[in-house]
Amino acid sequence: MVVSTIQISDGTKKTLQSMKLHPRETYEEVNERMLEGLSELNKQTIAEIEEARKEIEYGKFVTHEQVKKDLGL
Repeated sequence: MVVSTIQISDGTKKTLQSMKLHPRETYEEVNERMLEGLSELNKQTIAEIEEARKEIEYGKFVTHEQVKKDLGL
């Protein structure tokens, strides 16, 4: 492991502190959880976008105009 010092604002530090699952959790562990979450989100988001594109390609969508009409707006 490489040990490094970084500068963060007081607000960022407070945010990181509030994200700890327990008081002894390190900022490294908090960052690892965040990065893992982003990776999973990205994979999930990409899959959802691909599915949406397929639905559009097959005509499985509703226009804003149709939604307004259906809602009586």
